[in-house]
Amino acid sequence: MTQKTEIRAEICLPTTNLTADIGFFTKVLGMQMDRIYPADDPKVASFRGHGLAVQLDADAAQSAGRLQFATDVQAFADGQTQLVSPGGTQVSVVPLNPPLILPETNHSFVVRRLADQAPWVIGRAGMHYRDLIPDRLGGSIIASHIRIPDGGPVPDMVHYHKVGFQLIFCYRGWVDVVYEDQGGPIRLTAGDCFIQPPEIRHRVLEASDGIEVIEIGVPAEHVTEIDHEMTLPTAVVNREREWDGQRFVHNVAEGATWVDARLPGFIARDTTIAANTKDVAGVQVIRRGQGDPVWAAHDADIHFTFVMQGEFVLEGDGQAPHTLVPGDAFVIPPGMRTRYSAPSDDLELLEVALRGDFRTQL
Repeated sequence: MTQKTEIRAEICLPTTNLTADIGFFTKVLGMQMDRIYPADDPKVASFRGHGLAVQLDADAAQSAGRLQFATDVQAFADGQTQLVSPGGTQVSVVPLNPPLILPETNHSFVVRRLADQAPWVIGRAGMHYRDLIPDRLGGSIIASHIRIPDGGPVPDMVHYHKVGFQLIFCYRGWVDVVYEDQGGPIRLTAGDCFIQPPEIRHRVLEASDGIEVIEIGVPAEHVTEIDHEMTLPTAVVNREREWDGQRFVHNVAEGATWVDARLPGFIARDTTIAANTKDVAGVQVIRRGQGDPVWAAHDADIHFTFVMQGEFVLEGDGQAPHTLVPGDAFVIPPGMRTRYSAPSDDLELLEVALRGDFRTQL
């Protein structure tokens, strides 16, 4: 018997106000939202209902309607990918499950200050996003400072992200999240972090007043899919399960072991993320230690740091020194020599590196 080819068709329409259209399509038309992206500043949303699937695109420039069929491209419409009907309707045929594309990193030295008043943008589920890497290193990574001003239940749905790597680090407050195959709700408190493996289903349940997290996603633009079928928590608990070679991590700050950091003059606690992603990424928290800071370089593809507490002066070859304080962030390209000078005794940094097995040259 020939296996039936799965086909997903959507009507694609332009929109000049995606935020308002989400309410219109769900509340007025009674459709359900299936996906939305990117999370920090949504431009595209898909809806389904009444035998109809619609995709709204805030960046769409076309005036005519367009149909999109997602399927096995070679098995549909004689392999054609762009067609036009006699009446002028545009038809696109795209892969149903396209491979995740990780753009090549566009290396640059980036300093992002909280005092610069970067805009907070309302994103998915009413969360406020602040972009910590404006150029996103050519699309290879997104780093977001996310806050929910008012605590309480979060209007979230079971969903997953098509990513290569994703970190959620709790900066302030607490948040309750439930994950596929990980048992009941888990509370993430300040200093704790999750790694969300690719496509693990999850839902944000409730948050404290003033909750703030740092979210890292690779690549910068990735799709969030809503799963209307799965109910969380799942009946199965399998904490050894892997998603695309990565395990779920819930790392707790309280009681952590501190050791000498890769940089002299500092100490660090490891979050076990390097081990659980097979060195896709490494995440550490860095504090002031004994001794004087030194000049050093690294060979990671991406090296991102967020200042959580205290202050210091970031010096770099060919760069003016930058005095950094809580809420500031920076990216150091591979091979660039830097020094973390004049660190305060209460300095605490969140350091994220891709790869997890990167090396430091002193």
